[in-house]
This record gives sequence, structure tokens and C-alpha cells, in this order.
Amino acid sequence: MTKAPITTVGLDADDTLWHNETIFRLTHARFIALLGDRADAEVMEARLAEVERRNLRLYGYGVKGFTLSMIETAMELCDGEAPSHVVREIMAAGREMLAHPVETLPGVDEALARLSERYRLVLITKGDLLDQERKLAASGLGDLFAAVEIVSEKDRGTYDRIFARHGTGAVEAVMAGNSMKSDVLPALEAGAFAVHIPYHVTWAHELADAPEDHPRYGALDAIADLPDWINARAEPLDAA
Repeated sequence: MTKAPITTVGLDADDTLWHNETIFRLTHARFIALLGDRADAEVMEARLAEVERRNLRLYGYGVKGFTLSMIETAMELCDGEAPSHVVREIMAAGREMLAHPVETLPGVDEALARLSERYRLVLITKGDLLDQERKLAASGLGDLFAAVEIVSEKDRGTYDRIFARHGTGAVEAVMAGNSMKSDVLPALEAGAFAVHIPYHVTWAHELADAPEDHPRYGALDAIADLPDWINARAEPLDAA
């Protein structure tokens, strides 16, 4: 295996470092149950997914945009006259999501501690600024990161800019996360290594095919395996 200089490791947050999608799924089910007398579950799920997709460019990613999309979907399902108790229930669900305790995934603390001894760690996450800052603070992981970037979208340009700003360029960086669409493919396009660490459920908008034959792509079952995967590809410290 050819060794490469690696100075920087980018890490996704939601569903890579801590649970997130399961909370959205629970709220999604609550929304379906709330409006169960308006349409079949399949119809409501399709309508909500379409509204979310349409609103991403307006509201971005995160709980607040999801809450607004639920309210808009409820209005559509109720012909523009959603009962006040339905709107109140949706808003309450959104507030509960924003206040939900942060639970880090198994192996995260140890993996990040090992990585921080050798590499510059950068948190690269999409979502609402205040909510992501809250979750990072609650996780207790903040001191391990040299930089935090909360972005509206993850594309090649995002990784080019971030790894140039906080590292030695994308070619000497690794990006790891649970989303093939956001964490892997654009990081590879920028020239970085990219590692997919799947979560047990994935938001439909983040699905994409794996670049199986790419020489800088890796797939792991757990974040606990990430330090060894990177170390196996990095030049020795005295040669970096």
C-alpha cells in the first residue's frame, strides 16, 4: 500500500458522531399519526418528502427546516386550514427535537482521542448553526477539534476551501461520515481520501452509489476502525 502525507481529518457530525436520524424518524412517525385521518400514511410520507426536497434550498438542513416543512405539508393535507392543535403539536415536536439529549455513538470518544494525537481534526457538518453548536457542546468533543465548519451544503468547493483553510489541502486530508452523497463523493472529487461509516438508517436525500473502485475510498463498519484505516495509509510521522 502506497503511503501518503495526511495532516487533516474531517468528520461529519450527525449520525457519524452522535444519533440524529432516529430522532427525525420518531418525529416523522408522530406527524403521520397526527394527521392519520387526512390521508394514507404512504401518501403523507410522499407529500412530506416532496415538500422537504422543495424547501431545502430555502430553509437548508436541520430541525427548523423540517418543522416548517411539516407545517406546510399539514396545510396542504388540510386544504389550507390545518387545525390550530395540529400546528401546535408540530411546533412542540420541533422544540423537543432541538432540546433532545445528545448521545454519542459507540467508539467515538476513543477514536477521536486517537486521531487528535496525530492529525488536525475539523468538524464539517450541515444543519442549523445554533442546533449544531448546541450538540457539539453537549457532546463533550469540542476540545478535540482544531476547527468547526457548519455549512449550508457539502460539495467539492466546500472541501477545497475547508481543507485549504484548516489544513494543507484536500489531497492531504481524509473526510469521514455516514453520507455517501455529502461526505464521500464530493470529498473524493476534491482529491481527499473519503471513508463511509454507515448509520443504520439514512435520510433518503443523502443516498448515492458507492465509488467502489476509487483508490482513495474506504468503507468501515464502525468509527472505532477509522484511526487504524488512516494510519495504515499515512506516512510515518518522521516522514510527514
